[in-house]
Amino acid sequence: MKFIKHLLIALLTTLLCIFFSEFINSSNYVTATIIQSKVQNPKSKISLSAVNSTQTDNLIQQSQLLYESGQFVEAVELLKKAVGEFRDANDELHEAMALSNLALAYQQLGQWQEATQAITESINLLKTENNPSSSQEQWQIFAQALDVQGGLELARGQTEAALSSWQEAAKMYQQLNDTSALIRNRINQAQAMQALGNYLQAHKTLILVQEILQEQPNSALKATGLNSLGNVLRSLGNLSCPDKIPEASCSEEILKESFSVATKVGDAIAQSNALLNLGNTARAQSYAEVSLGNLNSADDKTKKAIQYYQKAAQIAPATSTVRLQSQLNLLRLLVEKKEFSTAKPLLPQIQSQIDNLPPSRTTVNYRINFAQSLSKMIQNDLQPKDVAKMLAQAVQMAQSLKDQRTESYALGTLGELYEQTGQLADAKNLTQQALVKAESIDAQDIAYQWHWQIGRILQKQSNIPAATIAYNRAYNALKSLRNDLVAINPDVQFSFRESIEPVYRQYVDLLLQYEKNSENKSDNLVQARQVMESLQLAELDNFFRSPCLLPRVGVDKLVEKEKTTAVIYPIILDNRLEIITRLPGQDIISRHTTKISQEVLEATVKQLQKDLPIASREPDIRQYAQQIYDWLIRPIESDLSSKNIKSLVFVLDGDLRNLPMAILYDKQQQQYLIEKYAISLTPGLQLVDPQPLQNVQLNALVAGVEQERLIEGISFSELANVKQELKQIQSEVKTSQELLNQDFTKTNLQKQIQSHPFSVVHLATHGQFSSDFEQTYIMTWDQLLRIRELDTLLRARGETRPESIELLVLSACKTASGDKRAALGLAGVAVQAGARSTIATLWIVDDEATRNFMGELYRQLNTGVSKAEALQRAQLAILAQKHSPYFWAPYVLLGNWL
Repeated sequence: MKFIKHLLIALLTTLLCIFFSEFINSSNYVTATIIQSKVQNPKSKISLSAVNSTQTDNLIQQSQLLYESGQFVEAVELLKKAVGEFRDANDELHEAMALSNLALAYQQLGQWQEATQAITESINLLKTENNPSSSQEQWQIFAQALDVQGGLELARGQTEAALSSWQEAAKMYQQLNDTSALIRNRINQAQAMQALGNYLQAHKTLILVQEILQEQPNSALKATGLNSLGNVLRSLGNLSCPDKIPEASCSEEILKESFSVATKVGDAIAQSNALLNLGNTARAQSYAEVSLGNLNSADDKTKKAIQYYQKAAQIAPATSTVRLQSQLNLLRLLVEKKEFSTAKPLLPQIQSQIDNLPPSRTTVNYRINFAQSLSKMIQNDLQPKDVAKMLAQAVQMAQSLKDQRTESYALGTLGELYEQTGQLADAKNLTQQALVKAESIDAQDIAYQWHWQIGRILQKQSNIPAATIAYNRAYNALKSLRNDLVAINPDVQFSFRESIEPVYRQYVDLLLQYEKNSENKSDNLVQARQVMESLQLAELDNFFRSPCLLPRVGVDKLVEKEKTTAVIYPIILDNRLEIITRLPGQDIISRHTTKISQEVLEATVKQLQKDLPIASREPDIRQYAQQIYDWLIRPIESDLSSKNIKSLVFVLDGDLRNLPMAILYDKQQQQYLIEKYAISLTPGLQLVDPQPLQNVQLNALVAGVEQERLIEGISFSELANVKQELKQIQSEVKTSQELLNQDFTKTNLQKQIQSHPFSVVHLATHGQFSSDFEQTYIMTWDQLLRIRELDTLLRARGETRPESIELLVLSACKTASGDKRAALGLAGVAVQAGARSTIATLWIVDDEATRNFMGELYRQLNTGVSKAEALQRAQLAILAQKHSPYFWAPYVLLGNWL
């Protein structure tokens, strides 16, 4: 009897448990990784006809029931007994099947070595059975075993091996004509592709899955398959379909279709599953809107999520855990919105259902999740002791299950409750117990948060040195998890600022506080800067949901070589702005502190950013730009002057990344910063193998769209001077190729980049930078070229032409209006494009001014000056003609300034 249920892999399960434990260990909620067997055809059961023992048959059936109820320890014992009996009967085929299921049960318990041994034994047995005369049953068991192996490999970080296992299984499912298993398998493949960063390939695979599902007749299977696909699309960030795009594939629409199919065939469980996941998608959309600064829209999405959860709970069968999951999700949202009066009626309903569940990992996680919501209601007639009792029961249940991973999480959550109530000694003791459990099974994915929690507790106890050590351990654990963190469910992605970023910032805060009394002040400053560097990389990883390519050359080495360049590293903390500066000729980097609250700083930056694209706002712009100058530049003026600095390189933090530093205004000397220094930005302290531009022969590919266009429902205005802009560039850069209007297509652009060694690629067209990578794009004649396509296109030349693009120029682009983290999109383009340097605009500028600016920029580049100096001279030329910053300030240089 088959019950190979593709489990939630333990690493990602626990990560989800850290952030949204209501989503884990559910037979109805599918995570961003392994797709559960609900997608399979229920008629496709593994036969036990070869087994004569009724006792063994019963063992398999009993172990299946135990597994499905989450009683994995008991399931393991029965499966081990079944394996022995099959072995004694010399039934290798069904011994292999039992071993595969045993591997699954071991995975649920986090026992990786035992799981690996079991699946290896299973595969080895099946290989002897794998011959042309093998029965369909044998092929089916082999394919399913490969699926299990792929799940284990992905869980252990062996992503390429997992993809290979699933691809081998897919061939067998095709031979067996097992469409449902093939659908599940291909969805799993898409997850592995996603984890490897192959997003376009993953998307193509999902489109193929969608096409297969559309050909299927309406059935519970089709509804469940669509439900799984909708969840995967959510994990890829495809939350909702853009308007007016035919055949768009996105989580919301696919899940609505799943609900429609389930309704037509009268499957209440499938309906409630679809509604539950529509709620999860609406919730993810809400987090996305928050990250964009669209609070009203975020609130609307949250209300939609609440409605979906309410309806899912209403129609779910009483015996289904979908009702409990929906109510737990609903409670979490109501508590987040502080709608406690609406939340309270749910409490006895949830409590009753949890109390009736048998002991299992799932039950423990439900208790933890419930307690987490209750802990936020403590000041509303709920007593801490009631929440503590529930968590203590979760600890006891985990201990009885011998489930160290879940026990660690329950202990740590109880420690967090005691931290919240000020019982710091007990909080520290419990958290240390949780940490010991996590480290005993090498669960760095939960160990990092217990290190963090211990650090917070020690800081509250005024033990700063010990707290700093604890934060360092949390930081190192997060670094070791970098590749795994970016391949998970978008709920984690959208909670980055609440769940991951604070570890970095609080650690830096401690390092700089302790620096004053430390004997190794320089070491603390270097470490603080390194931690913020890691945060910037983590933010970009989080933006793309994949690890970005790591740069190669340290900025510090270039500073020492150039002698007239300083690197300025502002760090925004709650109550101050820290400015770390690296000057040439110094072994010790310097630190200056400006006492200014984060709230005041961000409000000033936001107002300045709002005024900059308006030509008539120069007086207001100067006022705010002067204030930021006094906070950021004034404290280091004497250092810059004493070293005869001519170029400034900024590694900006937070909201400062949305501003062009050229705009900062020195009221005393009545000069903008660009009038004093050549300025560039870099997303981190390393660059892609920088080379001086004067050592490179300039030849450009220039492309643009000047006509008004309507693409994907978005209206783009005319850019009347694009043709003249491109001609002006070609007059300065002698060897060039032009793609204008209808000729500027993705296909033509890709063909030119792959066939010619252009050192400069200049795109004069509409574009947008956003913290949402789906809203970061460049407009071609007939489509929006999104950031991942641009990345693939620009990097494709590496296969045929090894020369790097020295300079990518994006003219007429803008940052998304109201997006507090829009600079992530710009930094993402700069990093992912693989160009040594990128020049872009932060808002759409006067068309004629842009034409003149670009002409001057290329004239200066031809004189042999650095890119930063060429940009400075071009900006000063426009400033001399039109003093308003609107005309000259939007241009920024990212990357190599040489």
